[in-house]
Amino acid sequence: MSNNRSGVFIGGMMLGATIGALTGLLIAPRTGRETRKLLKKSADAIPELAEDLSTSVQIQADRLSANALRNWDETLDRLKEAIAAGIDASQRESQVLHQQTTEEDSDSLPQPLERS
Repeated sequence: MSNNRSGVFIGGMMLGATIGALTGLLIAPRTGRETRKLLKKSADAIPELAEDLSTSVQIQADRLSANALRNWDETLDRLKEAIAAGIDASQRESQVLHQQTTEEDSDSLPQPLERS
């Protein structure tokens, strides 16, 4: 979860820096020619910023995907263990009930009389 937030933070920081730079250029007391030059440089840097942002988002998506897969594998392992434990417990209980039923049946049968 923190990886996702750091990616959003980095993206927001890049966007804020770009907006701040453009606002500063437009408000700054420069000649039109100087301002246009600076705007052109900034515009030329936008594809590089977009590529950096895209790379950052892709890295974050890969991390999230890896974490989700790892969590899924761990959950699947725990589920398999729980099912195995449930089957074992069920088999033990079945054996206990079978023993009890066998003992009850043998107790309810008439006992042969002892001859002296």
